[in-house]
Amino acid sequence: MTRILITGGGSGTGADMARAFAAQGHEVVITGRDAAKLGAVAGGLIRAVPGDVSDEDQVRAVFDAAGPCQVVIANAGIAEAAPFGKVTMEHWHRIIAVNLTGVFLTFRQALAQMGPGGRMIAICSITGVRGAAYAAPYAASKHGVMGLVRSLALEVAKKDITVNAICPGYLDTEMTRRSIANIMDKTGRDHDAAVAALAGKNPQARLIAPSEVTATALWLASPAAASANGQAIVLDGGESA
Repeated sequence: MTRILITGGGSGTGADMARAFAAQGHEVVITGRDAAKLGAVAGGLIRAVPGDVSDEDQVRAVFDAAGPCQVVIANAGIAEAAPFGKVTMEHWHRIIAVNLTGVFLTFRQALAQMGPGGRMIAICSITGVRGAAYAAPYAASKHGVMGLVRSLALEVAKKDITVNAICPGYLDTEMTRRSIANIMDKTGRDHDAAVAALAGKNPQARLIAPSEVTATALWLASPAAASANGQAIVLDGGESA
């Protein structure tokens, strides 16, 4: 049985991944700031350990409680939109703390206890490989994640550990639903029009299902992906082609 740790595991893609890995018989530890959401996902082979990925001491405590993990998935993230000129220092630091520093702290602690055959996976974003208007701090944080992934992958390659990122377009998750609500509030569009505005960025004209990210994570964690290292695996229906 492999022990897998997933940050941001209380909802959306994190919860979907947790359930899928547990269904394969793995022990799964999920962490996040919302204990109630974690508790709703936990059960059976899924264990919840609350923690904030932007806090160094809390990240260390989560790993201590989890025990050695062979697969670590840095999934926790937040998104906020604003015109560049209206981005405050609080907005900037909040995004960077969770989306970039959180991955750094998670992977640093993972590496300290990970042996040969280990897998580190960052759930990044299509904005990690291209820009996004009105989301400069978010895009900057995700570009930073890709730099971290590619650099760390080179450091650990000879240790039989891999580091990769999955970069989806707009996902059918709570985070995207908040973006839809924001579009409705700012533009006056109805729900269907707001959804279409986001889904329309994908040449397949749809939101990405969390299960598609999960399937990619399952592959990256498997022996079949032993040679995949330092990669940005894009799931966007061809948007970035």
